[in-house]
Amino acid sequence: MTNSIRKAAAGIVVAMALTAAAAAAPGKVNGSYITTPDGVQLYFKDWGPKTGPVVTFSHGWPLNSDSFESQMIFLADKGYRVVAHDRRGHGRSSQPWEGNDMDHYADDLATVIETLNLEDVTVVGFSTGGGEVARYIGRHGTSRVKKAVLIGAVPPLMLKTPDNLTGVPIEVYDGIRKDAIGNRAQQYRDIASGPFFGFNRPGARVSQGLIDSFVAQGLQAGHKNTFDSIKAFSETDFRGDLEKFDVPTLILHGDDDQLVPVDNNARKSHELIKGSKLIIYKGGPHGITDTHKDRVNQDLLAFLRE
Repeated sequence: MTNSIRKAAAGIVVAMALTAAAAAAPGKVNGSYITTPDGVQLYFKDWGPKTGPVVTFSHGWPLNSDSFESQMIFLADKGYRVVAHDRRGHGRSSQPWEGNDMDHYADDLATVIETLNLEDVTVVGFSTGGGEVARYIGRHGTSRVKKAVLIGAVPPLMLKTPDNLTGVPIEVYDGIRKDAIGNRAQQYRDIASGPFFGFNRPGARVSQGLIDSFVAQGLQAGHKNTFDSIKAFSETDFRGDLEKFDVPTLILHGDDDQLVPVDNNARKSHELIKGSKLIIYKGGPHGITDTHKDRVNQDLLAFLRE
């Protein structure tokens, strides 16, 4: 190899390293907020002993970090340091007009991890948050990651395409967008009282509290942000990201998930992530972190202790 080729190769390596470092640049902490390099304020929770093993939580659409409170308080009580942020445009975080896509979501997670200097992290993602975790590993690697957990997660790809024939037709997501513009308050109520928790199934034990919590969290999010996020969670292809997973990974999914079909998502992710462990919850809906929270908590704890 000539000196000029060596220098060119070295330059490429340095440029790649600088690009990665910039993408994962730490932000600034101000109370319960972290300001990202592009000026977005991310609300975050940091519970449990600061010296405990770290678990981060990435929430689903259109919710916020409150949706993981059952898992967070359970694990914090067991000695874990649990960290969760409200995704940009959701909950108490800023509502930027641009950047409501998976690359920004993943970079925001990287900013939280870098800013708090978290190491040996178990990254947990539910639904859209599972996509955030997958894209985080795809973009930032696993140097700070010990394990990963995907719960009712949208990877590998939600949308039906010529090479993903078991996916959901685009017309379904066009309908979700139409309902969001028409009356998103009613949309959230319909989702929560219907398929999300499986309350539309015969004999279901309906919890008005869970419905109200879902609606409240959804309406706290920005209209534009949640609208853009529909495209992010439905059309992003995570297959390349999943192939980069090189840490122990647990996949939890309900076999009666009416929103993220188990065969199109969990089973395919299991095939793509080498050595992953798949647990199917018989009769479980999409929102198993609430409807099956005791089992989810125990499965998480067992996986963390392995």
